[in-house]
Amino acid sequence: MKLGFQPVTVETNAPDEEGCLVFANNRLVAVLVRLSAEHGRKAGRWYLEHGFGKLEGPAHPIFADLDEARDWMAQRFS
Repeated sequence: MKLGFQPVTVETNAPDEEGCLVFANNRLVAVLVRLSAEHGRKAGRWYLEHGFGKLEGPAHPIFADLDEARDWMAQRFS
């Protein structure tokens, strides 16, 4: 499973606009949003705004960086 990341600006109605689309085998599987300074100590971390398919569910984890997000997603696809 090859995961690809594409930077994108996300309309969140908040300062958290820096985003990333995540693709697995050229299919959109997730939208990540980088948390702004508004989130204090969590600023700079990546939040799973929305997951699709195997990443869909009630959990919206926060990742320290995109490598951690990639590892988490890869586990769900294995």
